Amino acid sequence: MVGRNAAPGRAGSGGAPQCTGALSHARGREAHGPAPRVRGVSGMSAARFPEARLLAACAILLATPALALEADCVTEPSRTVEVRAAVEGLIAAIPVDRGDTVKSGQVLVQLEAGREQASADLAQFRATMQGALRSAESRLAYAELKASRSSQMHEERFVSAENRDEAQTEKKLAEAQLLEVQDNQRVAELENRRAQAELRLRTVRSPINGVVVERSMNPGELADNRDARRPILKLANVSVLHVEALLPLDAHRQVRKGQSAIVIPENPIGGRHPATVKVVDPVIDAASGTFGVRLELPNPGQAIPAGVKCRVVFQ
Repeated sequence: MVGRNAAPGRAGSGGAPQCTGALSHARGREAHGPAPRVRGVSGMSAARFPEARLLAACAILLATPALALEADCVTEPSRTVEVRAAVEGLIAAIPVDRGDTVKSGQVLVQLEAGREQASADLAQFRATMQGALRSAESRLAYAELKASRSSQMHEERFVSAENRDEAQTEKKLAEAQLLEVQDNQRVAELENRRAQAELRLRTVRSPINGVVVERSMNPGELADNRDARRPILKLANVSVLHVEALLPLDAHRQVRKGQSAIVIPENPIGGRHPATVKVVDPVIDAASGTFGVRLELPNPGQAIPAGVKCRVVFQ
């Protein structure tokens, strides 16, 4: 996929500096007046005759339209994701199949989760229990009232200091017991969050908008998150395509990030589709003398399949 017609600027532009110098030199001579005429050269001085031929050649050169930089290319998905389960488990359901369109957050795989569901329900119940808390609050309210009465009666000399101190101690114990119950309830809430998180791991959701390009497992099989060679599903985002092209070294300064281009897929897809340069490799492949370029091609309606050969014309 090496580009062709990669000459910079206009065709034969290697003579552009010479043309510019010749034009400047000719204007300088005209500023000093006409040169002496020579017989046999009508209307042209002997000194300016070579320059006239050069100027005529430059006029032809500069009138030649610029050659567009073109290259072979291929379309690829802008993103490919291999879907695996975060935990090991038996697959209960896979509600999608190859070719289906999926959205981000959609359920793709459901693992067996009976034990995890029961643990989550139990943790949620413990986190919402109010009996121990209300009992501790009532006990504290009674201890506060008793301590207040004991203090008042001690001032009126109806109870001893020992009875007053005992009521104050019961109040402090009730406060500590209420604090312990509140701590236990906080622990139960955290355990509930952990149980819910473990339960969510049994459900695999789509990380992207895309299509299912491969399905390698079925319900009843064991999903092993340690097996990197066999994903459950493979997804691809084809709403935006990447166009990969290789260009020769001579074209490295002609392509820049953000540059516009036209992508022409091979038949029967065809058409001319605008794209934008996103990546220009800063490293040249020494063996082939080429460098890679990546373009971003919007693909609404998925009109252009990924994996199609194409031509790209840089503007």
